[in-house]
Amino acid sequence: MPDVLPHPDGPDSTARPWCSVVIPVLHEAVTIAAQVAHVRHVAARCGMEAEVEVVVADGAKERDTLAALPEGCCTAVASCPGRARQMNAGAGKARGETLLFLHADTHLPPEAFTLLRRARQAGIRAGAFRLGIAAPGLWFRLVERLACWRNHLVRTPYGDQAQFFEAALFRAVGGYPDQPLMEDVEVMRRLRKAGERIVILPGRVETSARRWFVEGPLRCTLRNLCLRLLYALGVPAHALSRWYRAHKERP
Repeated sequence: MPDVLPHPDGPDSTARPWCSVVIPVLHEAVTIAAQVAHVRHVAARCGMEAEVEVVVADGAKERDTLAALPEGCCTAVASCPGRARQMNAGAGKARGETLLFLHADTHLPPEAFTLLRRARQAGIRAGAFRLGIAAPGLWFRLVERLACWRNHLVRTPYGDQAQFFEAALFRAVGGYPDQPLMEDVEVMRRLRKAGERIVILPGRVETSARRWFVEGPLRCTLRNLCLRLLYALGVPAHALSRWYRAHKERP
């Protein structure tokens, strides 16, 4: 993993963007062009279109998502499978001084880059946005509120909240740990233990509710809570991954 983390050397350092948005993908050919366009739109809305680059890291052996990218729209990275490995591979090609990791099914708030720049100018080096779920219903509003309380108490936002880091800090901590689950929790936990301030920005992402609809809202939520609790109690991520796969395959 570490060999993908050093900052790439470019011929013209003055042309480097301020922020690199890294999107890990797996079979997202249908939606990836729209997701890249979304990031570009938010950057333009914030007046930072020229300061934001997009990096797409594909973990599928078929590279079908990369094949669906419009030519020249972003930096395409072929990676080993695994979200942590894909995000680290994308970070290894990213040129920005700020790294923002965005899931393929999550949309940024309209003011995302303005909020992010203000935070970075204030000395904030790591954090995420508030969680929003793109679906109606009281259950999803409850999940959002619980996530808000959790963030307030333990300051370990999840990956679907669009985590961000100062690039130098991300590389200094070794990037995301090479584990199949909870890499987003672990990197924040390591930073917090090192005394780093983790900030939740006021803007709210909108993440897809597709996993809740596929698995069932109650089952999906309880499964996630169990995984988080077991990980906090010291159960290794690889053991949790085996349990997670078995749980998903049950009818």
